[in-house]
Amino acid sequence: MSAEHPPAFEPVSAIELQSVADSKIISVSLYSSLAEITRLFKFTVKTGLNHVGVSGLPSVLEADSLRVEGRGAATIHDVTVSSAKDPDTPATSPELTELLGRREKTASALARCEKSLSSLEKYLDTLTVEHLDVSKLGSVMEHYDSTGEKLHARKSELTEQLRVVEADIQRERLRIALPHEHDKLRMKVAIGVFAETDGNVEIALIYAVPRASWTAFYDIRVDMNSKDDQITFVYKAAIRQRTGESWNDVPLTLETSTPTFGLDIPQLQPWNLEVMRFMPRKSKSLYVRNRESVAFRATDALKGGAPGAAGDYNHSDSGSVENDVGEMRLGGAAVTSRGNVSATFRVPGLVSIPSDGEAHNFTIVQLTFKAEMSWVSVPKIDTKAHINARITNASDYTLLGGTASVYVDGSFISRSYVPSVSPKESFDCPLGVDPSIRITYHPVVKKKSQSGFYTKSATHVFSQRIAVHNTKGVAVERLKIVDQIPVSRDSQIEVKLVAPALTLPSESSGGGNSVSGFGSTLKTAKPKAAAPPQKLDVARGVVAQWDGTDEPDCAVESLGLDRKLNWICAVPSQGKLNLSLDWEVTVSPASAQIVGL
Repeated sequence: MSAEHPPAFEPVSAIELQSVADSKIISVSLYSSLAEITRLFKFTVKTGLNHVGVSGLPSVLEADSLRVEGRGAATIHDVTVSSAKDPDTPATSPELTELLGRREKTASALARCEKSLSSLEKYLDTLTVEHLDVSKLGSVMEHYDSTGEKLHARKSELTEQLRVVEADIQRERLRIALPHEHDKLRMKVAIGVFAETDGNVEIALIYAVPRASWTAFYDIRVDMNSKDDQITFVYKAAIRQRTGESWNDVPLTLETSTPTFGLDIPQLQPWNLEVMRFMPRKSKSLYVRNRESVAFRATDALKGGAPGAAGDYNHSDSGSVENDVGEMRLGGAAVTSRGNVSATFRVPGLVSIPSDGEAHNFTIVQLTFKAEMSWVSVPKIDTKAHINARITNASDYTLLGGTASVYVDGSFISRSYVPSVSPKESFDCPLGVDPSIRITYHPVVKKKSQSGFYTKSATHVFSQRIAVHNTKGVAVERLKIVDQIPVSRDSQIEVKLVAPALTLPSESSGGGNSVSGFGSTLKTAKPKAAAPPQKLDVARGVVAQWDGTDEPDCAVESLGLDRKLNWICAVPSQGKLNLSLDWEVTVSPASAQIVGL
């Protein structure tokens, strides 16, 4: 219809829709702490202005997040979000009315029974020899006992009935006071739709709701006998929602990102230092105020920049309605919001998740990775050998942080934790304890000697033996044994590592720290560039090194400062090996008492 001949004015048409009954959820995008719902309505409009009211939307719906999309020969003019009034809490119910009537009847019957018992007692008290022949006394007492027994039994029965009905009344009143299911769906949306002609249109409401989340968890299956693809990751999602509306047969997308749009870049505030000046005694109060002012400014500076304000939630365009009908125009100040939030996972098929707050588990994808397997033991603390897998995420998926159930060769071993890992990034995954590697940490052997003429010094010699036995049917290519020697924190104490004969990187480069002496004090000479980390072959298949040498973020100049070292061992099947750790502690004078030795 041309602009010169607009449609004739028609009376306003009112269309009332109920969310659950008159629409279907066509898309759910689930984030870590909220969900974006796309709900599609199909209805018929009349020429002119149509007031479309949609009721029964979730009470927790975030009004600012709502946007409307449509298809058809019509224009969206106005969108208003409101909440229905709280319904009056019913004071009664048919069940409660029936229970109250039963209680009244039972209480009346109990009162009559108690009155009958009282009358029976009074009657017995009125009997005297003058009014009752002695020969009839037995008959009277027998009748009294029989009647009294029936009345007492009836009283007990009615008392129990009254207790039961009182309990039923209490439960019914509590049930009436509980919020009803429709209280969770009290949000309303009013939409003005101006139609050029009578016809069918489609409206999609896209809105965000909290109280919905998903968390990642994993099953990790390890095949110790495989050389390729030793690790199988089963990536799963635990989905919970209590938004008030059930998601029935919906396509579900899981988002690994969290909407954080609108956050400002933090700004650093000035960080000023001032000299504290003491004021004369008569101005003590002024000094106190100045001191408090300085402390206040310093505290503010240490806190850093002002935090950015939390931005409004932004939406993706994944919920757009598509068909062969032209897209509706948005007239006036329509409520819309668009953003750039990427979907990461699409759960296969259609899923149904009720609003019960319980975890509903789905498998996202199954991945296979290669892993560098190693065994680590710190026998000074625990002689168990812990299995560790260095895994590289070779997939295109981001692995979110989550718990993992670890299965080694089909048997459940332990529970572990997978950190957040980007594609191509590596991470360590503990796989539990391997009982087939037996490590013995023998008692340390100690010897003591003295030397010197005028000032005697004492030398303590220590020898530690560690035995390893691989009872597995296959060789262990990389077993790390970690141990330590003490660190001197006093100039009177000198510690020397004898075996394995490792030296510090600073000693290898001719400067810097020393193995012995007070607290590894730096030498005054300018140190040369640190040499590459030392790796010492101490036996066939055994390499000694300072602990941390094989770490990816190794700082060469700091190796050995904590006097921790390790052996990297290759142990054949059913093989054994012995490791030695020898060190000396020299104290001068010999009479000095050492703490920690």
